[in-house]
Amino acid sequence: MENTRKNTQPNAFMRFLKEWGIFLAIITIAILSRIFIWSLVVVDGHSMDPTLADKQRLVLIKTASINRFDIVVAKETESINGQTETKDVVKRVVGMPGDEIKFDNDQLYINGQKTDEPYLADFKKQLSDGELEKTYQNYALTSELSEANRAYFVQLAQQSQAFTTDTTGNPTFTIKVPEGEYLLLGDNRIVSRDSRAVGTFKRSEIVGRTVFRIWPLNKISTLN
Repeated sequence: MENTRKNTQPNAFMRFLKEWGIFLAIITIAILSRIFIWSLVVVDGHSMDPTLADKQRLVLIKTASINRFDIVVAKETESINGQTETKDVVKRVVGMPGDEIKFDNDQLYINGQKTDEPYLADFKKQLSDGELEKTYQNYALTSELSEANRAYFVQLAQQSQAFTTDTTGNPTFTIKVPEGEYLLLGDNRIVSRDSRAVGTFKRSEIVGRTVFRIWPLNKISTLN
């Protein structure tokens, strides 16, 4: 009887693996990939309009390489009332390590080479046509943006000399990106708080690259 009991234990374990092994392997791979390879992020705010809207959900790949014009998630650290807080921000990579980035009345130059930013075309045209203020006014109807912030956005659009300016409002400025760091800017340059205000980001502060928008359903798409 003792020998029979010993022999049935390995058999029971093998039956368990046969029945549940593939399922357990899939679950384990999914959990590990979720921890180390990918995650879901939610866009918070309007700094990436109109490319990405507030509350849209994205798939982030943590192990992806970072290239110019990728949309990435980075850790931004700021001091609020004497306390240091870190939050995730969604921005676009405009400057790579060692780059010289120059803006001259909304024209981007990278290391002296004229470079287009087609993802800004819509809002740049709205600003030149005087329509961007109306777009910002409508934010109060389509998002959780407060009336005070909406009024502030409208004021920024009214006062801005160009769609992309430095923190002092100058439309012509140059930024030298340190080696090992990246210049991250929001697509909604009028209202975006980005590297122009907080400085460049180290590679270790970039969580990963967004590759896919999964929500809302009518906006499902890859991200360029």
